[in-house]
Amino acid sequence: MKKDKLKPMLFSVMKNYSKDQFFKDFISGIIVAIIALPLSIALALASGVGPEEGIYTAIVAGFLISFFGGSRVQIAGPTAAFATIVAGIVARNGMDGLMLATIFAGILLILMGILRLGSLIHFIPYTITTGFTAGIAATILIGQLKDFFGLTYPQGTVTIETMDKVRAVIANFGTVNVQAVIVGFVCLAVLIVWPMIPKIGEKIPGSLIAVFVGIVMVSGLGMKVNTIGDLYTISNKLPTLHIPAISADSLSSAVTNGFTIAVLAAIESLLSCVVADSMVNSHHRSNMELVAQGIGNIGSALFGGIPATGAIARTAANIKNGGRTPVAGMVHSVVLVLVLVILMPYAALIPMPTIAAILFIVAYNMCGWRTFAHLCKTAPKSDITVLVATFALTVYFDLVVAIGVGMVLTCFLLMKRLADETYVTGWQYRDPETDPDNIELKRIPQHVRVYEIGGPMFFGMADRIAEITLKEYTKVLIIRMRSVSALDATAMHSLENLYAKCEEKNVRIIFSHVNEQPMKTMEKAGFVKVVGRENFCSHIDNALKRASQI
Repeated sequence: MKKDKLKPMLFSVMKNYSKDQFFKDFISGIIVAIIALPLSIALALASGVGPEEGIYTAIVAGFLISFFGGSRVQIAGPTAAFATIVAGIVARNGMDGLMLATIFAGILLILMGILRLGSLIHFIPYTITTGFTAGIAATILIGQLKDFFGLTYPQGTVTIETMDKVRAVIANFGTVNVQAVIVGFVCLAVLIVWPMIPKIGEKIPGSLIAVFVGIVMVSGLGMKVNTIGDLYTISNKLPTLHIPAISADSLSSAVTNGFTIAVLAAIESLLSCVVADSMVNSHHRSNMELVAQGIGNIGSALFGGIPATGAIARTAANIKNGGRTPVAGMVHSVVLVLVLVILMPYAALIPMPTIAAILFIVAYNMCGWRTFAHLCKTAPKSDITVLVATFALTVYFDLVVAIGVGMVLTCFLLMKRLADETYVTGWQYRDPETDPDNIELKRIPQHVRVYEIGGPMFFGMADRIAEITLKEYTKVLIIRMRSVSALDATAMHSLENLYAKCEEKNVRIIFSHVNEQPMKTMEKAGFVKVVGRENFCSHIDNALKRASQI
């Protein structure tokens, strides 16, 4: 089975599908839906939209991505990675702007899959994914400080960017609501302690228990704390088709925002697939998964949802509860439809500090601080620079700037590292008669000079070719290239200049052991014809023999 073929995994696994597996998928789908309910609401609120938009996303995108996806077990829906980005888009461009951006992102994802770009995920360094993931976690935590402490902001306070939120929290911390803090800390304690309870802690999600505890504290004890119903209008209507308004300005911003959403959706979904593969000993189809992500995001946008991608935590829960086919993800979406219609009005009772506490745990789980600290202790300084820069830029600016600068930094540092590893050294001339037992010593005529080049020859080291010097009595120059894996146009130009220099001094140039890629580059540039194919030897002994003949 090819991993990259454009065929939904559902169509493959159904060939040997059994009643027993359906039962396992069905139970797993119900459990994942229970886990997804409070998370979808919390993440929707963190994204600056209503709670029902989070449910719509889990229903529509979750179903479509499971149906068309390239993974056996992927569960999709709203995720923490999108929260800050979506909130910024909604604040600047409104819901129609978010819809257009999500649709554009969906189109990009489909094209990425069709063009077989799924493997490009491997070209994003681990330091960058770790850095921006930790940065997103930090922005989520900062964004929830207002609700956790029950702060009140003056009318007109701008809190679109993360640093705006930091300044607003500091400026208005005197308005802290003690009752909100109590509710927040109690719910946070529940979220931390509940999973430690044997057996039951694994079966029932702590977020659901925290929701019940928060509702009892606020509604039962009459505490003066904001709830979802105080800030949002709750609807239990099924998602309906909506076509966004289109204008030149909205399209312009949709392209930029859509690109951000597409890149993040691709990274998050494929990383989730890789994690899931290791848990079920399977292989996902990365390109089909990108197509499914595109279809799911377009569907989510058209039916009132927000951007979606693979959710690692929900996917892991699906696997642990026996889900092994996309049917589990589809069941999870159907169960959420029933929850939306029957239970959604009760979401109005959920206190905002409870939502903040849930998102604190989400941020903690995704931040990967242990990995971050380990990299800072053990990684090379260049990698630490990329890691810290990506983290800081994600928090201070946004994900696009962070990934862009991170990739540029990585490329520059990689080129420097490669240039440092590349060398041009001349052979030392020693008389074999003084060390007759050393078989590595070669007899070299006095009029012959031998230089060895190691490492990739590219623009970062092209100037080192100028280090090759010729003596007055030199008649033949041998360039040994057995350790050269690649040759680019800039280095090729330097070799041409070296050849011209040799021509001026009437020095013949011979190449030894030129590998496949450098040879192709030389042939394409016409360099082999100019130098003479007879002057390209397969071994240094042949090159020395050729030099002695000359």
